[in-house]
Amino acid sequence: MRLLLSSFIFFFCQTLLAQTTLTGIVKDAKQNAIPGASISLKETYDGATSDSTGRFSFKSTEKGEQVLVVTAIGYKPFEQKLLLQGSNQQVTITLKEDVTELKAVVISAGAFEASDRKKTTVLNPIDIVTTASANADVTGALKTLPGAQQVGESEGLFVRGGTAAETKTFIDGTLVNNFFYSSIPNVATRGRFNPFIFKGTVFSTGGYSALYGQALSSAVILESIDLPEQSSANLGVSVIGLSGGYQQLAKDKRSSWGVSYGYTNLWLAFKAIKQRQDFSQIPIYHTADANFRIKTSRTGMLKYYGYFSTNKLGFTEPSIDTLGFNDAFRLSNFNMYHNLSYKESLNNGWKIIVGTSFTNNKDDIEGYLQNGEDKKVVVEELERKNFALDSKSSFVNGRLVLEKKLQGLSMLRFGGEYNYSNEKPIITTYNGAAYKNSLVQNVSAAFAESDIYITNNMAAKIGTRAEYASVIDKINIAPRVSLAYKLGTNSQASVAYGIFYQNPENRYLPAITDLQFAKATHYIAQYQKIASDRTLRAEVFYKKYDNLIKTDYRNNREVAINSKGYGEASGFDFFWRDKKTFKQFDYWISYSYLDTKRDFINYPQAIQPSFAARHTGSLVVKKFVSKLKTQFNGSYTYASGRPYYNISYDNTTSKFSIMDQGRTIDYNSLSLSVNYLPNVFKQGGNKFTVLVFSINNVLNSKQVYGYKYSYNGYRKEAITPSSKMFVFIGAFISFGVDRTQDVINNNL
Repeated sequence: MRLLLSSFIFFFCQTLLAQTTLTGIVKDAKQNAIPGASISLKETYDGATSDSTGRFSFKSTEKGEQVLVVTAIGYKPFEQKLLLQGSNQQVTITLKEDVTELKAVVISAGAFEASDRKKTTVLNPIDIVTTASANADVTGALKTLPGAQQVGESEGLFVRGGTAAETKTFIDGTLVNNFFYSSIPNVATRGRFNPFIFKGTVFSTGGYSALYGQALSSAVILESIDLPEQSSANLGVSVIGLSGGYQQLAKDKRSSWGVSYGYTNLWLAFKAIKQRQDFSQIPIYHTADANFRIKTSRTGMLKYYGYFSTNKLGFTEPSIDTLGFNDAFRLSNFNMYHNLSYKESLNNGWKIIVGTSFTNNKDDIEGYLQNGEDKKVVVEELERKNFALDSKSSFVNGRLVLEKKLQGLSMLRFGGEYNYSNEKPIITTYNGAAYKNSLVQNVSAAFAESDIYITNNMAAKIGTRAEYASVIDKINIAPRVSLAYKLGTNSQASVAYGIFYQNPENRYLPAITDLQFAKATHYIAQYQKIASDRTLRAEVFYKKYDNLIKTDYRNNREVAINSKGYGEASGFDFFWRDKKTFKQFDYWISYSYLDTKRDFINYPQAIQPSFAARHTGSLVVKKFVSKLKTQFNGSYTYASGRPYYNISYDNTTSKFSIMDQGRTIDYNSLSLSVNYLPNVFKQGGNKFTVLVFSINNVLNSKQVYGYKYSYNGYRKEAITPSSKMFVFIGAFISFGVDRTQDVINNNL
């Protein structure tokens, strides 16, 4: 027994003497201690956890070559080989930060996300339809964000000194032609598409991704919804029309289909509210759409969206060219749009995104001069006022993107795009002479772009896009770079640089001379802080234009003669949104300062464009009162006066000259809306109703968008809205779906 006990004590002592004591400290790259790190020898139970100073200590009886493993949340796993020989060892371990989506900096210079899924969210679809001045129009809501101008005489988004043609819209990655209803003289038409078909909206005011092209100033990137959560139907009744739709979700929730139809007739609205024009054909719109979505695998989705619309209108208004006569305008439009997209995750971190779209548009337009007896007449020197335009156009876009996930959040994307357009306008003049034209364009592009996350605090987006345009037979290469650095838990700074190209506008094609791509170079610096339902963004920018179109007067018409136009725009944007300070109260403030000049088209020298105001600001407020089940919305927009010019061709100098100029009055508009939701808070209900009452420009403020001149320049008239005020009353009912949670998420 004594021998056995002695042997045990001897063995125990030998074991103690053979133990290795491992001590050390765990730090990050900045030499800060990392508490709570797990340290152990691989495939053993020997280990410890670092204390508040990052230090650790443990003993092990293992010998020979071992692997020390260290893990900590937010850091990459660490391994190091050790040779254990029974003596004490001390190690210093430096962990590298792991790049994660929750902590990583966001590359955001120049772009506003309007999605409810992204951390940079500033707007979502419900925000768009509850913004008082937006009238449920995507573009109307985007005009309350910094960078956008308040232009009311023409459709489109005018961004940071750019024309409306310099902003392009993309749905599921493909370029959209005819996003807005066809142009009407001195009226801003609205967008064709319902904001609820989109789950996310990105409004880029510059410096956007190399995946998108043919837009000098801005890109609106819309992503359509995937499968609905359940089958549902909806019905809408308002003072301007009817609408209804149905969505069917399959029982296995792997596919869905839907249809909807809308009828709009402005007769009642125009009877109640006097219009500037005298309408001989009240505007009537028929719209219909259809969709299907198929979940092809756990990560794959096939989506189709088709849209059809027809509309007619006709009006007269007093002619500025000859007193006692009227200018008549009639428009009939048919438009259809189809979009098919597919995305799927492949093996080894690869992903494929394919999309194609097709647009067909047909406009029948007639303009003529009408005497006091409402008869069509031709007046000498005003023969050009009598014309007919039959315009047919088709547009096809296809795009393929391959995406490879690299280490962490880093990503590589590359692919190609092809655009085909065919326009066939026929112009018939006052004497019956018909002039046919045909313009076919092919634009092919290749692009590559990489998101590089160096750490959680620093990231870069580097890309290049190359394009070939057949109509001018030119190639361009456009490099783009963005950098973002995280300054604190919720704040970051970003900078962006990029070159952007665009074909000459179609109205100047085909040209009588050799034209270039219009070019814009963007420089952007941004500070952003997002925390606890508050968003702060401040951005300065500088944009330089080259190769803009210059025009001259040849054979009694204005034509493009070269690409020697130029310009620049600089300024800063500010945005503040707060959903936290006041209970059930949401508001945002935006302000833009713009300093811009350009020499393009018929401008005799570099001047401030007539579509650019120096100061623009908006205040949007939304208050939900639970007891009343009602949301009150208000929107106030201000813009300083814009310049206007009468630029005419001077036959004595054979040049365009400014015959008259001035500045409009400041723009002010206060809009209000009230949404009553009688079914809200009835959790589990199968019917959801929204009653809407809204007034635009409730103070009847005088608004002047510019001035138009008679053909001889002797008279000028202010361009004003069709009516000072517009009132909308409607009821919208959803069946089979409870939207209480949506309301709660957006208002409470």
